[in-house]
Amino acid sequence: MKHFSFIFLFAILASITFAQSQWQPVPGKISTEWASKVDPVNPLPEYPRPQLTRSSWINLNGLWQYSILPKDAEQVVPTQYSGNILVPFAIESSLSGVGKTVGKDNVLWYRRTISIAPSFRKGKVLLHFGAVDWECEIYVNGNKVGTHQGGYDPFSFDITGALKKGKQQEIAVRVWDPSDDGPQPRGKQVKQPEGIWYTSVTGIWQTVWLENVPKTYIVSTKQTPDIDKQTLTVEVKTENLQLGDEIIITALDGGQQVATQTLKGETTATLNISNPKLWSPENPFLYDLKISVNRKGKIIDEAGSYFGMRKSSLQKGNDGVYRMALNNKFVFQYGPLDQGWWPDGLYTAPTDEALKFDIEKTKEIGFNMIRKHVKVEPARWYYYCDKIGILVWQDMPSGDMGGNSWDMRPGQITGRKLDKDRTPESEAIYRREWKAIIDAHYNFPSIVVWVPFNEAWGQFKTKEITKWTMEMDPTRLVNEASGGNFFYAGNIIDIHHYPDPEMPAPDVFSNRNQALVLGEFGGLGLPVEGHTWQDTKNWGYQSFKNSDDLFKKYAEFIDRLHNLIGKGLSAAVYTQTTDVEIETNGFFTYDRKVLKMPLKKVQEVHRGLYKDN
Repeated sequence: MKHFSFIFLFAILASITFAQSQWQPVPGKISTEWASKVDPVNPLPEYPRPQLTRSSWINLNGLWQYSILPKDAEQVVPTQYSGNILVPFAIESSLSGVGKTVGKDNVLWYRRTISIAPSFRKGKVLLHFGAVDWECEIYVNGNKVGTHQGGYDPFSFDITGALKKGKQQEIAVRVWDPSDDGPQPRGKQVKQPEGIWYTSVTGIWQTVWLENVPKTYIVSTKQTPDIDKQTLTVEVKTENLQLGDEIIITALDGGQQVATQTLKGETTATLNISNPKLWSPENPFLYDLKISVNRKGKIIDEAGSYFGMRKSSLQKGNDGVYRMALNNKFVFQYGPLDQGWWPDGLYTAPTDEALKFDIEKTKEIGFNMIRKHVKVEPARWYYYCDKIGILVWQDMPSGDMGGNSWDMRPGQITGRKLDKDRTPESEAIYRREWKAIIDAHYNFPSIVVWVPFNEAWGQFKTKEITKWTMEMDPTRLVNEASGGNFFYAGNIIDIHHYPDPEMPAPDVFSNRNQALVLGEFGGLGLPVEGHTWQDTKNWGYQSFKNSDDLFKKYAEFIDRLHNLIGKGLSAAVYTQTTDVEIETNGFFTYDRKVLKMPLKKVQEVHRGLYKDN
């Protein structure tokens, strides 16, 4: 037994040593403390889908082969590759081990040979991708199993029929990403980073994994809490459900059952959650949920999930001003603009610990909200927001930018055309991905606001898109365009004002049934030597030379917010969580190693904001 253990340990150490010899981060830029903790044998090993869990899965993150080829080259799986790339880090990133740009005229190929045990092939084998930017084709053993467009939504393919005899199987992925040369959603990615625009991201940037499911299995759930009726509605989507099969849905508080229902042919259950424990930043309570398929007394498939009982709505105050409410009470929502970028992983946090760090520190500093800015995070990020207790405003990643007129202040009438004319292809791309993002993130209770557009960046058919978003999810507020242009179609009027805080005029907008919001302000910059992306020419909306002066100005801004809350301001978003590349206006440096203002002083000024509610 000891001899076997020694051999096993030796094999593990040999595997690690080999992987490290095949991969090293690209040097030359700053990095976070977590970069040194990245395991090339098993990077980001955590289960990637917290809202629908099963035990039978295989993580495919790790070293893959890669090659960059001309886009017009013969479209067959290559036999020769340029080297190794560490998945799931984008090829432009340091942690990929490559650090190269692909561009619109080339494609990026990945290949990996994997081993699948016979026991894992009983039933179906699903291949999942958390996110791939932007267009990809998936091949298994040389056979094309599917295509996908969209850089921010998860997708999967049933690859059962493409598997060959034996354990060894080959997976190849072809990726094309035009970055800012295309109309697709791409957030702040550009070919030539400068100012508020950052390094492009191409290829696989979230976890790749296999899942073994039975032939009849649970595909997804849609969970809708109603705190007023004290119910949870659960819609269950299944594959290959047989006549007579039952779907059993059970809600639990800890290990104690609080509600259950058995569906016999139906697909939707309504569970009564008596005296519900409400989810909020102060008390982020989550119920467990178990979903199973029963066939003649035998459990065919079972998956775990969770939910929070909470409500996001508007309320009219005694002063006639509408305010954002959580669980039927006004809660001033204050948080940072969160870009979700990393100096070493770009779109991808180096480790799960790093991913959680930003949320934990945001809460510790004294915020109760995050505006996730023109980017979508991996599912585990929202899971941590649910667990820690942070409200989330989720932006749609912007794309097809340019060509718009922009009115920064609501109420102005200029005669200019404020909606962009997009091509049918561009509109279809936007609609398909926005719907996929909402569907994939519907169950996370932390998300309380959808933001279809930021400023005038690609903004089009605003009234139609806003109405459509509200119809897709009537349980959350919709902020039609953070910072304009303004068509007064959603639940929120949201201005941007740098650097000092302002708000939409309550006497002008109190009769529009919309909450008044400051969607961006601040941007106070402080470059910290040794912790910047570049040594010179760093940028902020207003720059300071030391922490004391920075905090003094920030405290003045918070004092002004008190006055605005009294006038009806519902929420404010400060720019921003961390520095990003040449932007140095974060609470933290880009490498997350320095908090630029004294923690206790910041906590104290923040506490006062919520006393104004």
